[in-house]
Parts: sequence; structure tokens; C-alpha cells
Amino acid sequence: MNIDFNKNSDGLVPAIIQDINTKNVLMLGYMNEEALEKTKISGLVTFFSRTKNRLWTKGEESGNVLNLVDIQLDCDKDTLLVSVNPKGPTCHKGTDTCWNEGNIQSFGFLSKLEDVISSRIENTDAQKSYVASLFAKGINKIAQKVGEEAVEVVIEAKDNNDNLFLEESADLMFHYLILLQAKGFNLNDIVNVLKAREK
Repeated sequence: MNIDFNKNSDGLVPAIIQDINTKNVLMLGYMNEEALEKTKISGLVTFFSRTKNRLWTKGEESGNVLNLVDIQLDCDKDTLLVSVNPKGPTCHKGTDTCWNEGNIQSFGFLSKLEDVISSRIENTDAQKSYVASLFAKGINKIAQKVGEEAVEVVIEAKDNNDNLFLEESADLMFHYLILLQAKGFNLNDIVNVLKAREK
């Protein structure tokens, strides 16, 4: 790894710390050659503290260490992307990240849709919201609707109309997300089950 430690007069390069599983950025620190070498040897992310003017291993006092998974160098050879498995909160203030965010797996639009479904269930009059009205009918009706949508996906899969297949697949996904919430779960729970099956 040909890192340009001489680009700055202090011999430090930024190290962006990213959770290997959630892909969330947890913090930003700085490394010199010695910190990088110690990180590689120990398997625990070590920085150079500009305020203490010494090496410090994240979690050396709190126990909230960053277990090294991988290090990548950017195209300019002066910034590191460090993938980690964090143990406990990363920020010294006790939060998951230094931006006061939870280190939660996000699935982009699907996570946003989960939030919308949740808000409709909690805050919307059943007469004005399809989600709230379906939820009000109970688990049996929600499960029945998922079954109906699944059958429609199977039917469209056997035909040649890709648009209808995708439309029915979207309906199935939407209703499945409602069912998950009706059972008290979300996509992260399903992902955890799938991860546990990984060999």
C-alpha cells in the first residue's frame, strides 16, 4: 500500500472509519505510518492523536474498540477507508457514530417505506389511509393479503409481461412490509436471520 504520508507537513492521513456490515461512517481519525502499522499488527484501529501528540488505540480506556476488517486507499493515495466491526458505541459521547446517529442498517428506499408504513399505522385515520385501514382489520386480513399478492406474483412470473410481474412484485413487497410490522419486526430482523444461515 503506497500511501502518501508526505502530502501534509504533519505526516498524517485521514482515516474514514466505516462499519463493515451497515456501511455507516462511524468517525474520522488520523493515522501516521506508525499508527497504521500498529493497526495492522494488533487488529485494533489505532490513530495518532493530534491533541495528545501520541498514538491511541480506539477504546483503550472505554473498551469500545474498532476491530479491523480491511483497509483501502483512495485514488490520490492520501486517504484511508478503514472497514471495522465496532464493539460498542464509537463516539466518546456514547453515541454509535460521531454524528450522533444510530449505527443501523439501512436499505435505502425500503427503509424509508418502512418508516412511512409505521407512521401511517400510528398517526393516520383508517378512513384516510389504506395502510391504517388494512392494519385495523387485523393480522389475519394482512396475512391473507400477502398470500393473495404472492399468488399474483407466481401467475405473472409464468407469463411474459415483465411490467405486470414487477407491479405485482412491488405489491407483494409492500404488503409484506406491513405484515412484518404487524408482527413487530422489520427488514433488519429478516437480514439477521439470513446472515445466521450464511456458511
